Amino acid sequence: MPPLKPYLRLSGLEPLVIRPETNFVNIGERTNVTGSRIFAKLIRDGKFEKALSIARQQVESGAQVIDVNMDDALLDGEKAMVTFLNQLQSEPDIARIPVMIDSSKFPIIEAGLKCVQGKCIVNSISLKEGESAFIEQAHTCRSYGAAIVVMAFDEQGQADNVERRLAIADKAYRILTEQVGFPPQDIIFDLNVFAVATGLEEHNNYAVDFIEATRAIKARYPLVKISGGVSNLSFSFRGNDHVREAMHSVFLYHAIRAGMDMGIVNAGQLVIYDEIEPELRHLCEDVILNRQTKATRPPTSSSSSPSKSSPAAECRNAMRPGAAVPYRKGCDMPSSTASLNMSKPTPKRRGTPMPGRWKL
Repeated sequence: MPPLKPYLRLSGLEPLVIRPETNFVNIGERTNVTGSRIFAKLIRDGKFEKALSIARQQVESGAQVIDVNMDDALLDGEKAMVTFLNQLQSEPDIARIPVMIDSSKFPIIEAGLKCVQGKCIVNSISLKEGESAFIEQAHTCRSYGAAIVVMAFDEQGQADNVERRLAIADKAYRILTEQVGFPPQDIIFDLNVFAVATGLEEHNNYAVDFIEATRAIKARYPLVKISGGVSNLSFSFRGNDHVREAMHSVFLYHAIRAGMDMGIVNAGQLVIYDEIEPELRHLCEDVILNRQTKATRPPTSSSSSPSKSSPAAECRNAMRPGAAVPYRKGCDMPSSTASLNMSKPTPKRRGTPMPGRWKL
């Protein structure tokens, strides 16, 4: 019998083999109490059966892996994780895809590892507590047969530039492969997707740094996988889904070309790169690729100082981090960044065919 090729092999009730030719893998993000208020409320109220409908919606929308997170101060995280995963495993239409057990608390992760069938992903472990804790947690994950996400995080904090990302990835890879015996194909690096267009100059190159670090790590370690929380990128535009969806698509288009394999996304809100309005797509690329200074900071008020209720004022206010206003005709936008508040719907495609339009 020929030896198995070194591919990342995951499974729920059905296998998921990630080969070099595999398109981008969507990891559904909505079964996360820190990212979905609806899901969090259902879990806090003990309505686990209703919470499963959110998981089902993510699968139906094209998620190939489902991320489950129960990190909430008002919850018994271990109990909630066990209860939800046990009920999830009894639903074949959901349990057919692999699970990503997501927590910053390793006891919750281990509790979840005891519940899942097939081969899951642990999200995540890191070097933030030192090498000994990292090695111990890696051995535990290995004993359950899980693949692992390794955060670009050490005792000095999160890596926010190319050099730090590479240094942490090099160290973690060496420890995992040489001391723990982890197969390289079961290692997934999360290189930290940070928000851009925050108005702070030091944040302008965050997306570019992620993309360049991805390219470098895939060149050094071709068997590892690269992942990230895509929605973090557009945090400055929270409340403006039209712009956020376009930004995510543009970012993924360039990150996938550099070697990004998977990402935590809302599988039902991904748009096709080619179908974004050309002007909006160009503006998003200015921001993400840091091509124009004016595209990465909120515009200043014009000398005319229009009233707060005017269309121009609304468009300027929309570029303040966190703001969201309705689309109105006649907006006199002072810079290309302000144009990112266009709220005309972008055509969407639901399901799995969309990622294939990204993979080049």
